[in-house]
Amino acid sequence: MKPTLSPSDIAFFKALLQQELDALLARANETVSYLSRIGETIPDPLDRAAVDSGRETDLRFRERESRLIRKIRATLRKIEEETFGICESCGEDIPISRLKARPVTAHCIQCKTRMESWERAAGL
Repeated sequence: MKPTLSPSDIAFFKALLQQELDALLARANETVSYLSRIGETIPDPLDRAAVDSGRETDLRFRERESRLIRKIRATLRKIEEETFGICESCGEDIPISRLKARPVTAHCIQCKTRMESWERAAGL
């Protein structure tokens, strides 16, 4: 089933996602470069602990960004496969308002709400 998004809508989302992906990849490269430079020659244990704590925070943040990078790449594949904008659960079109709010979404709001309810009930 093909989504009912117009070609201009598809082009908009593709450009938006590619721009976000490029920015995330640039930040990831900056972080790798930064983390490899800092802290190598810090002799003071307290200073080293502060640097290590900052590294952990950076790495946790970058892990979240890494998950977003994977979602963006998957969404760009969906655009190429012409399945972007279709709910993976029910097969219905995802409203453009939801796609604008969360372009990497794979589910319509009804299915996502149902999934979150099941997760809460299961204690996940």
